[in-house]
Amino acid sequence: MMQSERLKPIIGILGVGNVLLSDEGFGIHFVNLLQQQYQFPDNVLLHDGGTAGIMLSSFVEQCDILLVVDVIDCDDAPGTIHFHSKEDLQAGIIQTRMSPHQVGLLEIIDIGGLSGRTPEFIELLSVTPESLETGLELTPTLSAKMTEMLKLLASRLSYYKINMEPQKPSRSTPATLPLGCI
Repeated sequence: MMQSERLKPIIGILGVGNVLLSDEGFGIHFVNLLQQQYQFPDNVLLHDGGTAGIMLSSFVEQCDILLVVDVIDCDDAPGTIHFHSKEDLQAGIIQTRMSPHQVGLLEIIDIGGLSGRTPEFIELLSVTPESLETGLELTPTLSAKMTEMLKLLASRLSYYKINMEPQKPSRSTPATLPLGCI
């Protein structure tokens, strides 16, 4: 069911990458941060895509708007944040897969297009990595870019009339009374 059959468009936020290769895991760490610290309306779906490749097609196909968070290894300084539209992706301006054997985002979009199920709008929010060496943590350079990426995402969601809300604190359990007071 596409947007014309629903009141609100389905907006997917997809973090992709490999958490075993330091900064390559930025998209995954970013989506985890969103899941832990923010709440979204029901029509916003968050997904840790990891390195799932073709397995992401079912998620991509259910979205009217897809925002992908990833790293793009390019000649820019580490930590440089980029924004690319669907047209940029289709024009081949940027690399959409990190290795030759991996199915890239464009291929997933093309597969969905065969059945008429592809997001109307696709945007890539990316950052230039500092290190793609083996490691479970982001470099300090990319860790420091989380806030800037949050601002970019909030701006893009605002464009689509969606607000990011911080998680509400959970209600603490009532304090128990000492046994002598019962």
